[in-house]
Amino acid sequence: MAALINHSVRRFLQTSARRAAGPRVEGPSAVSGGHEGGFKIWKNISLFLALPAIGLCAVNCYLAHVNEGHERPPFVKYDYLRLRSKRFPWGDGNHSLFHNPHTNALPDGYEDDHH
Repeated sequence: MAALINHSVRRFLQTSARRAAGPRVEGPSAVSGGHEGGFKIWKNISLFLALPAIGLCAVNCYLAHVNEGHERPPFVKYDYLRLRSKRFPWGDGNHSLFHNPHTNALPDGYEDDHH
C-alpha cells in the first residue's frame, strides 16, 4: 500500500511540475518574430485581394447609381407619415437637419411642387 501511495505522489508531483512549466510549443513562436510568413501572407491578401475587391465594389455602386433612373415617387399624404408633434430646433422647424427638397417631402408635399 505504501508503494502505491509513493508512486501516486511521485506521479502527481511530476505532472504538476510539467503543468507549472507551461505548455510545450514546437516550432518558432509567433510572438518572438522568428516566423514572418503570417505577416507576409496577410499583407499580400490585403494588397492584392482586399483593395481590388473594394475598388470593384465602388465601381459597381457608381455604375448602378449612374444607370439608375432618379424619378421620385409621387406624394401621397398618409396620416401616419411626416408627423410633426413639435418643431425641429433649427431653421423654420419644419425641415429635418439633412433636408433635401428633391427627395424629402414635407407634411404638405414636395417643396418643388408648391412653387
